Amino acid sequence: MPRLNLSLPLPASYLALAAAYLLASLGHFTHNAEFICSYPNLPAWLTSAQVYGFWLALTAVGVLGLALVRAGRKSLGLLVIGAYAALGFDGLGHYALAPMALHTLVANITILSEVAAAALLLAATAALLVRHLLAQWRAVYGG
Repeated sequence: MPRLNLSLPLPASYLALAAAYLLASLGHFTHNAEFICSYPNLPAWLTSAQVYGFWLALTAVGVLGLALVRAGRKSLGLLVIGAYAALGFDGLGHYALAPMALHTLVANITILSEVAAAALLLAATAALLVRHLLAQWRAVYGG
């Protein structure tokens, strides 16, 4: 009986960055949802359930990217993961609504942690994508 290869063709350090971003975004969104009244100038229509829904939608983008990589669509998967990481910069929108000084310390920590983790994942994704595309180019053109 053939064995299934359940591993992703990605370095463990890269998967650790993806996990760190996942956890940082969960921390930020959970804090946002549970302390929604503490975040200054958020729209009145925004509910905790919607915040959790947004996190699930965001996370689905990352899961889709990983699924594409696993299915052998590495370039497309890395592009999707890059988009997932770029979405992590949306947390900076809190500072467009109100300056950092008006947010609680924990809010600032969760926002900035998410953004930092997103930046690291985005940089690593870009590096992996370039490396992958160069390897494909060399395989085709022998360079």
